[in-house]
Amino acid sequence: MTIPPDSPSGADDVLSLAAGFPPADPDTWADMAAAVVNRSRSDDAAVDGPGAVDALSSELPGGLRIDPIYWPQERSLGLPGAMPFTRGRGPRDPDLPWHVCQLHDDPDATTSRRAVLEDLERGVSAVWLHVGDDGIAADDVAEVLADVMVDLAPVTVSSWTDQPAAAAALVSAWEAKGVDPAVVRGSLGHDPIGLAAAVGGAPDLAPLADAVALCAERWTGVRAITVDTRVHHDAGASDQDEIALALATALDYVRHLTAAGVPAAEVFRRIEFRVAATADQFVTIAKLRALRRTWARIGEVLEVPQADRGAWVHAVTSWRMQTRTDPWVNILRDTIACLAASAGGADAITVLPYDHVLGLPTPFSRRVARNTQSILAAESNVARVADPAGGSNYVETLTDDLARAAWTWFGELDAAGGAAASLASGAVAERLAATRAARDADLATRELPLTGTSTFPLAGEQLLERTPRAQVAAEGLPRRRDGQVFEDLRARTATGDVSVPVLALGSPREHTTRVSFVANLLGVAGIRPATVEVATADDITDAVESAKGAKVAVLASSLKGYEGLAGPTTRALRAAGVERVVLAGPAGEAPDATVDGEIVAGMNIVAFLGDLLDHVGAQQVGANA
Repeated sequence: MTIPPDSPSGADDVLSLAAGFPPADPDTWADMAAAVVNRSRSDDAAVDGPGAVDALSSELPGGLRIDPIYWPQERSLGLPGAMPFTRGRGPRDPDLPWHVCQLHDDPDATTSRRAVLEDLERGVSAVWLHVGDDGIAADDVAEVLADVMVDLAPVTVSSWTDQPAAAAALVSAWEAKGVDPAVVRGSLGHDPIGLAAAVGGAPDLAPLADAVALCAERWTGVRAITVDTRVHHDAGASDQDEIALALATALDYVRHLTAAGVPAAEVFRRIEFRVAATADQFVTIAKLRALRRTWARIGEVLEVPQADRGAWVHAVTSWRMQTRTDPWVNILRDTIACLAASAGGADAITVLPYDHVLGLPTPFSRRVARNTQSILAAESNVARVADPAGGSNYVETLTDDLARAAWTWFGELDAAGGAAASLASGAVAERLAATRAARDADLATRELPLTGTSTFPLAGEQLLERTPRAQVAAEGLPRRRDGQVFEDLRARTATGDVSVPVLALGSPREHTTRVSFVANLLGVAGIRPATVEVATADDITDAVESAKGAKVAVLASSLKGYEGLAGPTTRALRAAGVERVVLAGPAGEAPDATVDGEIVAGMNIVAFLGDLLDHVGAQQVGANA
């Protein structure tokens, strides 16, 4: 604000944006909202103030309510680096606010070695190697890290086949470098309960004690354990589920190790959390904040010194949210998720390349992934303020709600014997399946839209081709991406031209909106709309002639366009052998036409398109990965 030159005292002149407006309170605001909501409702459906608030509220997966407005509350926000660690583990270094960590899993050691060096030379500050049958061989870890200055770049390993072998390979590579062990950073990646959740079997916690002792005695800056909740996220966990399972899993490890004589504070120092970051930016921010708060509370109960209670968090952009179709949209999803992870105070962030779900990434997709972080860290200044979302009534309330919901289920898991016991009993799978089913319903009705996949599909798209990854046998929690069911529909039309006649009734003014809606819907399954205009009754014969041989046809227009045309067109189509006629819009808009289905907003498009493909004889295909 510029102070006018004739101002008697610039220091005291403050511009009040609310000046001249009457003060508002929650009840007044609700009444005003009701007046707006009721404009689109009939008198018998009108709502009062509380009803308007309910109408404008929504619900997150897992049942958390999102209100339309959040009013100021008296809060004790705390400080970064202090209990309850909601606001982060401490102030951030503007030059390196978080570790830019790139994932490498190409089994060709030469390719991975070259990729690791290229990343480190171009903005990456930490290396993550996935080791095992579906990644880099343990015997090749030293070769892949040959060019890495491990006293500068932290290295982390993970594995879904042999975690002790992956950890041993990393330690051996460090030893061969001959650097001071005290300056080495990274993680050995032990997570036996996460391994059991991913591939099945019983978790083996025996290697944990030796791994923690090795770090405490020699590799003092290294974490031994990674609590990786992405396996639960990919199986359908809500954000509060993910937090609860992170807490329960980590507490299982703490109890096992303290029973073996390891002090709780030492265990806390050796644990990191790896969680999913999604394009729901505010929920991701709140999830990271709530995870730190609840983990710090466990540390407080266990009398861990305050300095050791801050959770070290590695955020990874969600595999579940990525799509094979129109994968360029993944860049947008990953950017939002990366921003949210940063604002949420992540200590390390991995952005999965936009083609990650298609197979092994290319040098270009790895470049886009690392530059996403570099631009956010170095040019957006998002990390120059610790906890930039802190103080927002929405974010603070969402953090509280997530923390409380997670703490409730964590308590139930703990009472049932902990994470491992609940996994073995099937309680975890049952909970995640229920959450997944609710999410699937929202995806199928496009309440949760996937741009480029369930909405605005790219017509005539040719999928990118990538070298597929090797797969490990997995009998654990089922992994499934949000877009997979839509991609399976698209795969049924990939081998040929599948089209459906769309008869546009009336003038373009009357049918254009519905024709576009139908084309978008059919495109989700890769079905080509063969649009034919029927402006008047004289056009019906020629239009129906073009639809001969089709098993299904769609009528698309407005209420006015259907008048006088829908009935005759439907009868002519049936006479020509068309078995099913579907109306775009409620069936009541064309009372003179006997139709076999309707296309309306909010319908289950997965069921509709699957049934349509069955009817036209499109081949069934297996689910993709």
